[in-house]
Order: sequence, then C-alpha cells, then structure tokens
Amino acid sequence: MGFLKRTNKKFDYQPRYYKGEGNPFKIEHKLDQFRTTAGKNKGLKSKFSDAIDELKTSDKGVNKTILYIIFILVFIFLYIIDFDLSIFLSK
Repeated sequence: MGFLKRTNKKFDYQPRYYKGEGNPFKIEHKLDQFRTTAGKNKGLKSKFSDAIDELKTSDKGVNKTILYIIFILVFIFLYIIDFDLSIFLSK
C-alpha cells in the first residue's frame, strides 16, 4: 500500500529572468519605500497620524485644488437635493 503514502515533491524553482536581488515573489509598489503610511502593520491611530503628517509635508497647491473640488461637489449635491441655502444667510 505504498501508493497511499505519497509525499509532496519539493522543487527548487528559479524564475527565468531572476537577477538574484531579494525575493522575486514579493509584490511591492515602487513608491512604498518613500511612504510612511504603507507597509508596517500598525494601529488605526498611528496610521491616521502618519497620513496627516504626510499630508502636511506634501505640496500645498494640490491640497487646495482638492478642497475646491470637494467644495463645488458639495454645493452641486445640495442643489440636487433642493437644500435651502438661505438658512446660512442672516437677514
């Protein structure tokens, strides 16, 4: 009954174009080494604080553009649902 006791064969597979630097099967983004929020498994609070720190050090012009776009989209949404904006104006 030797055919019932099979063991898995182990192969020493080497990828064809592998140069020998690191693990060829590790999937990683090119820019992860420059980001503080990618990688390490941390808690939610530390991830959030790292994201805020990264946002503070990034280009300010991009942040203003994103805020303008969000502001315009909010007003378009309020117009679509017929929200009365007169409650914000004083008489």
